[in-house]
Parts: sequence; C-alpha cells; structure tokens
Amino acid sequence: MLNPDSVGRTFAGTDVITISQSEVDAFCAVIDETDTTIAPPTFTIRITLTQFEAILTQPEIGLDWARLVHGDQKFEIFSPVKAGDSLTCAATIESYRVAAGNEIVSVRSDLHRGSELVISSWATLVVRA
Repeated sequence: MLNPDSVGRTFAGTDVITISQSEVDAFCAVIDETDTTIAPPTFTIRITLTQFEAILTQPEIGLDWARLVHGDQKFEIFSPVKAGDSLTCAATIESYRVAAGNEIVSVRSDLHRGSELVISSWATLVVRA
C-alpha cells in the first residue's frame, strides 16, 4: 500500500536519458508515423513509466508494481522531443485514494532538457486489490 506521506512529494530521477534516432524511428514504425524528425508525444511514456517504477517501488513509498495497471495519461507539450535530446525526469505524487479496495495514484512527471521544461504528463495508476 502506498505510504500516504508520499503524496505531494517530488522525486528527481537519477538518470539522464539520451534519445537516439533509432529509438524514435522504432517507435514511429510501431504507430505507423512517417515523420521521424520529432518523437510522438506518447514516446515519452517509456521514460516516465520507467522513472515511476523506480520511484514508486522504493520501500518507503510502498507501491506494489506487480499489481499496477495504467489507467489514464495526458500531456502538456512545451517543446518537441528529438533525437539527441538528453532528458531528466522528476515525478510528483499528486493524489492518492482507495476505491473498492483499489489504490488510485495520480503522478505528474516533468521532463527537462537542461533547465527547460519540455513535457509535463499526468498518469493515473491503479493498483488492483
């Protein structure tokens, strides 16, 4: 069960993620996108979910990742992501509630290129009872 004291806390990711053209190309091929000059907005989910897992499964946070399903996602894009970008991710646990025994967690992630905010995204994560 998620530690309720973690709600409102922001956690900085520890990794710098450098985007390669081959990663953008592969993602675009899967979604049938022909313009590979920029990464589609949903490309960044692979970064944020990896960061969420690293943060939320820490023992002091206590989320059970094995029972998690991804419920919803939305984006606010300030600048497109391109091959060669080096991004960092910070994640904030914005809300937490229990409904019908399921834990529902809202997490915002902010991807930065240096000091520039590139994308904010919000995910609703559901940990099944």
